[in-house]
Amino acid sequence: MTTTTEPKPSLVQKLMGLRGEALGFAIVGLSGVGVNFLVFWILISGFGFAPVRSNVVATLIAIGTNYLGYRYWLYKDRDAASRKREILLFLVFSGAGMLIETGILGFSRYVLGFDSHFAQLVAKTVGLGVGTVFRFVSYRTWVFKAIPELTEAEVVVEAEAALLTAEQPQLAK
Repeated sequence: MTTTTEPKPSLVQKLMGLRGEALGFAIVGLSGVGVNFLVFWILISGFGFAPVRSNVVATLIAIGTNYLGYRYWLYKDRDAASRKREILLFLVFSGAGMLIETGILGFSRYVLGFDSHFAQLVAKTVGLGVGTVFRFVSYRTWVFKAIPELTEAEVVVEAEAALLTAEQPQLAK
């Protein structure tokens, strides 16, 4: 039995392969951004909440909607064997992204003194951008892991094992 090894894809090929995933991530992410900004704006303008508190609440709500989009649409074909682990990691990395976003907003508001609603939206946008890059890398690397592809030899071994178990007579009890 001979095995062939395929050459590893170049960095450019890997990046080109990420286009579809990045587009899906952007679609789900943009829906979360819409939820995030809407809730943030309502809280700071409608209810007069502090910007950092408003950001935390808005981001937590967006995290919930994003998880549903990522799990049941974008990464529906990814390994979901350990859902508790997945949700825990998703919350940890989402929380870290929220800290990045909120830290930039807080720095802008409390250190630089930018306190207009427009300045807060700009700071929130910058923080969201930095947090999004962090989340994308974290989610695809640790949370929604790809199911490893089998080599040709592994496919043959699994097929043979399936045939052997199918051919075995079932004994009646």
